Amino acid sequence: MIASLRGTLLEKNPDTVVIEAAGVGYAVTVTAAAQRALPAPGAEARLFIHTHAVQDGPLQLYGFADHEERRVFETLLTVQGVGPKVAVAILSGFPVGDLVRAIRAADLATLTRIRGVGRKTAERLAVELRDRIGVPAGAGREPSGFFPLPGIVPAGRRGEVFGALQALGYRVNEFEAILSALDESKPTPDLIKEALAVMRRK
Repeated sequence: MIASLRGTLLEKNPDTVVIEAAGVGYAVTVTAAAQRALPAPGAEARLFIHTHAVQDGPLQLYGFADHEERRVFETLLTVQGVGPKVAVAILSGFPVGDLVRAIRAADLATLTRIRGVGRKTAERLAVELRDRIGVPAGAGREPSGFFPLPGIVPAGRRGEVFGALQALGYRVNEFEAILSALDESKPTPDLIKEALAVMRRK
């Protein structure tokens, strides 16, 4: 799984960019914050990446300005009915701090102003994430970071396995306990295979 990407920015479009690294051009869907942080085409650019695997389809890359924005994106994906495109729209709708506060305050009027977020999705965001997502560091409260309950989306290779299993349609409660037993010294593809093997035995 691709976790970050650095190379020459070839194209910069409203929702997607192309970054060439080692002679390969990667098309990446980006948030508004990531788009603003990128330089002009021709310069070197770096994005934090979420690799979204689709059964019988190509890998899709989503790019973020920093790792915390990526973590918020991956946490949004745990909500029923929120796919990658909706999660990008949510992150692009407001600054992350405002978004987090709207979720914690169950501010449905604010959340439904985001393109692609109806009332039911807004309610799910508020109910499912209210106690799992915190105000970002430097925003006035909870200086520990976005996630007062660490481990919802693990860091490192376990986080990559988390994203892959979720992309394959598995729910977090089906595989969360398996992640802690994985040996992160192994390559990510091997860890994904191990996790899938354990789940098939259940």
